Amino acid sequence: MLSGDSSWRLHLAQNAALIILSLFFLPLDTLILFASYAARLASNHGTARRRARRDPTFRPRTILVTGVGMNKGLTLARMFYEAGHNVIGADFEPYNILICGRFSRALTKFYPTQSIEGAHSSAYYAQELLDIVKKEKVDLWVSCSGVASAVEDGIAKEVIERRSDCRCIQFNVKITSTLHEKHTFIEEAGRLGLPTPETHNVTSRTAVHNVLNRTEKKKYILKSVGMDDAYRGDMTLFPRRTMSETYHHIASLPISTQKPWVLQQYVRGKEYCTHALVIDGKVKAFVACPSLDMLMHYEALPSDSALSKAMFKFTEAFASRSDGGITGHLSFDFLVEESATEKGTEVILRPIECNPRAHTAVVLFQGKSTEMVEAYMEALKPEINGITEPPEQAVVTPANNAPACYWVGHDLVALLVYPLFQLFTRQITFAAFLRSSLTLVEHLLFWKDGTFEIWDPLPWWWLYHVYWPGQFFRCILQRKKWGRVNVSTTKIFGC
Repeated sequence: MLSGDSSWRLHLAQNAALIILSLFFLPLDTLILFASYAARLASNHGTARRRARRDPTFRPRTILVTGVGMNKGLTLARMFYEAGHNVIGADFEPYNILICGRFSRALTKFYPTQSIEGAHSSAYYAQELLDIVKKEKVDLWVSCSGVASAVEDGIAKEVIERRSDCRCIQFNVKITSTLHEKHTFIEEAGRLGLPTPETHNVTSRTAVHNVLNRTEKKKYILKSVGMDDAYRGDMTLFPRRTMSETYHHIASLPISTQKPWVLQQYVRGKEYCTHALVIDGKVKAFVACPSLDMLMHYEALPSDSALSKAMFKFTEAFASRSDGGITGHLSFDFLVEESATEKGTEVILRPIECNPRAHTAVVLFQGKSTEMVEAYMEALKPEINGITEPPEQAVVTPANNAPACYWVGHDLVALLVYPLFQLFTRQITFAAFLRSSLTLVEHLLFWKDGTFEIWDPLPWWWLYHVYWPGQFFRCILQRKKWGRVNVSTTKIFGC
């Protein structure tokens, strides 16, 4: 993986190689595109949508889904479409590179929104969404925001619900702001009586050393508050082996009042993430899965497993104890710590972060469109005396036989092209290359691509042959260096 210290020639070669790779697979993928169209014509796909539309008791709603350029937004838009509703899509299109979601068959109409930068303030963005809601007579807005617009979506939610009859699957500004930052989330979880790891908000290097000097046994990690791609993947443990190493590393970090950091106790254990739909303080849909710093492979934990139940219990407690009957998407990151006791191995769940927005893990609900949409529709239930009392329904979880999800563009590079380069440069053995290649074959045969649908193949084709080549070409023109990309969220991590 290249870094900011890597030469511009290497970054240029990286971008050029990926563009060439896209061109190499263009004929094959175009064949798959047209074969999918032919298969759709020959099949009876859409029966569920037509059946719902023919039902005299069915009332199609107009749903606005933002974030359809990301896989989570596209997945939810497709679910509402399959359930018979009218779906309007909206998303940012930075640098005027058209996103893949705008070409989805699931969308009745797509609206590009202005990025929240410079003259385009959060108020302008909220007005944009309100105009769409009023023009299209939207009944429900399902926000699938990215990390950069989470708080702005909270502002838009308050404006839309105050000035229209549209309901929003989005937390308000206060809740979003609190959960968006690691240290304020930990404080809120503690206030609600839930277990949390030791966490400190630090605004100077001295504050970091003061915490580290209190104990010799604990280890900590430092994370920048807000978006900082250059330090996002830094998992250095503190204190370092020597005091000199500790001081040298901390001195290299831009810690200040203007750029605060979070010093959090390091927990040794496996990482997991969750996604939940919460309506009026009640969890309506839930999934948990193993996680990584940048997760590109999704496998749902069995909903009846002890770990999944424990994470659901935490989510349920957080949602029900929060003030005001919250409605929105709620995602947590957990570390599972195992310790030996007299009674055996004790498993301790440590929440380390909250994402008050939809998680890409929602792709694991594919095949459960009807149940998921019914869960969302509970936000539109009528109120009696100001109290919404929908009939109790079981929490929606992924099907027991749901396939794991991957992204073929990511795996092709990570499991075949890059290992092949490492093999030729003698960085890995042939056995390691073979294992990597067999993993790719397993994913191709038995897993499901998170973007591809045979009845809606154009977003998949556009993602790999227009959107990403366009982004890499832009990086060449702007001499932008990057270390990683997330195919599912279309995020480029600069360095």
